[in-house]
Amino acid sequence: MAAPLVPPFTFDTATAKVRMAEDGWNSRDPHKVALVYTEDSQWRNRAEFPVGREQIIAFLTRKWAKELDYRLIKEMWAFSDDRIAVRFAYEYHDDSGHWFRAYGNENWEFNAAGLMQRRFASINDLPIKESDRKFHWPLGPRPQNHPGLSDLGL
Repeated sequence: MAAPLVPPFTFDTATAKVRMAEDGWNSRDPHKVALVYTEDSQWRNRAEFPVGREQIIAFLTRKWAKELDYRLIKEMWAFSDDRIAVRFAYEYHDDSGHWFRAYGNENWEFNAAGLMQRRFASINDLPIKESDRKFHWPLGPRPQNHPGLSDLGL
């Protein structure tokens, strides 16, 4: 079993932490995703401010009920001892079949055990045509050979 990814981060451990987060979110399993946050984790996600795992689970459950066929790519932007900055994009459609690409940035802060205690996200949605989609892998984690954000020109 691999050692947990805990602060202080290196380039390699920060990059691995970002990929693990991407894979978790692509599972679209709110209970699984919530386990990487502290019991009292503080979030800002657009205009919502969930605190703690139960509110995070409720938030993610609502999110993935509305954001259908969700696929996400994250890329590490910067890191320090216990913080990681991430840029990301994800694609989804609503229940009317309208497609969107959401772009954003996240700032993460971790405790000594490697659990995220603070997450601040700024996100913008762009309506796109289905033909403009760039994320075409089967639902679940992004395949290792699928291009990342920089490779896709995003």
